[in-house]
Amino acid sequence: MKRELEEARKIARKIGRSVEIPKFYREKMREVERSRRLFSSSPLVKECLTLVREREGGIGHGIGHVRKVAIDAGAISFIESCNVRPMREVRRIVLLAHVAGVLHDIRRLEKDHARVSAEEAGKLLAFFNLSAHEIAAITGAIGNHEAFRTADPLEDPLARFLSDTLYDADKFRWGPDNFTEMLWDMVDYRKVSLDTVITRFLKGMEGIERIRNTFRTRTGKMYGPDFIDRGIEI
Repeated sequence: MKRELEEARKIARKIGRSVEIPKFYREKMREVERSRRLFSSSPLVKECLTLVREREGGIGHGIGHVRKVAIDAGAISFIESCNVRPMREVRRIVLLAHVAGVLHDIRRLEKDHARVSAEEAGKLLAFFNLSAHEIAAITGAIGNHEAFRTADPLEDPLARFLSDTLYDADKFRWGPDNFTEMLWDMVDYRKVSLDTVITRFLKGMEGIERIRNTFRTRTGKMYGPDFIDRGIEI
């Protein structure tokens, strides 16, 4: 059975390589790269990644998922705010988006995982050099990132901004990554059969298509549907 799953994974990744890269990464390459550089150089982000690695077996998918979500959340933050805020403030917001992205699924396998992950993140971040306002904004964003649930109203502008960027970056993963990475990470963790994978996959297709109309930021609405289309193409 393990051999069948590995072969299916290879086929999915091969097909994925044949699909054109999402427009977001072609048209917003500069912002994505700026986000990646800040992500890689931040001591705070590194400490948060260490916390996630310590719990990696309990988040249901690999560290690659949270890295991608965090970097894309940072890129969206650059795009949405660089023309309306001072650069020093933009860089701080990008850092907060990175932290939210890294920690957003830290309790992924538990019921109501967004809320529980937000609570866990709040406890962990209390020991870092973040203000109470920043921690509240991050945890508010994490608590609001789950699909097909009514988002909690967030009165604070920073919390709303982080919530929308985190949601969109996470839902970008419902494109090609859903079929080439995330699906197989969950299979590895749950140790299910290939037949079970295919059955759940087919049932999940409707939900993937519904994601198209849920993106929140201007950037997400512009590029999110393209991610979904390319995922479905695979």
